Amino acid sequence: MSADAFVIRNCQGLDELRACVALQKEIWNFSDSELIPLRMFVVAEKVGGQVMGAFDGSEMVGFAMSVPGTRSGRIYLHSHMLAVRKQYRDSGLGRRLKLLQREDALARGIELIEWTFDPLEIKNSYLNIEKLGAISRRYNINQYGITSSPLQGGLPSDRLIAEWWLKSRRVETLLATGKNPAFTKQTAIEVPAQIYEWKAAPETRSNAQQVQEGNRGQFLEAFEGGLTVLGYERDSAGNGKFLLGAWDENWSYATKE
Repeated sequence: MSADAFVIRNCQGLDELRACVALQKEIWNFSDSELIPLRMFVVAEKVGGQVMGAFDGSEMVGFAMSVPGTRSGRIYLHSHMLAVRKQYRDSGLGRRLKLLQREDALARGIELIEWTFDPLEIKNSYLNIEKLGAISRRYNINQYGITSSPLQGGLPSDRLIAEWWLKSRRVETLLATGKNPAFTKQTAIEVPAQIYEWKAAPETRSNAQQVQEGNRGQFLEAFEGGLTVLGYERDSAGNGKFLLGAWDENWSYATKE
């Protein structure tokens, strides 16, 4: 089903916010202590954040939640969670939710949305870099600790920080043409397609950990050297590859934080 078949809008009322909490539980299968509670969705909505839902008829099948932040005196949005029910994935729904976040942010004069993402998640990395035009030049080690979600596979919750500069030439070019601006690749960091099955099984989890640790070192070295994630490739076997080079735009809110 095409993403155009769904209604994407701001959530309205407590029942829709409760649906966000339930969908979060369904997708990540967090323990109750790690779930973002209803109160936090209410707060996000009330203090200048965003809680947006994707609806198939009256049923919520996806949502995006962000909270406001400041850095160097500038306001930005931190998009903390993007969720799409399993059977609705690969339809463009996640991208539509992000684009509504962008539209709302620009209407309020906000130029940056950030979020974290797992560099071992191939499809999500491709969406962030190639379909949205986000960049990445920061890496946080074990940001949330060892979580209860089976998706993490018991590994440290290492995260890349996506910077989505909403008015950058990169993003505007992508939205106008469907392609990111060309750049010179200086290095690449690979993620094997088997990473999901390796994480899922205790007997192969050490393979996933070796990939995570090896890639962690490569990211930290590349970022220290001034490189930025500017591209992402997937091959026919499902393997992923981050492409890094020098970004020729000067968008920054003290990115070392």
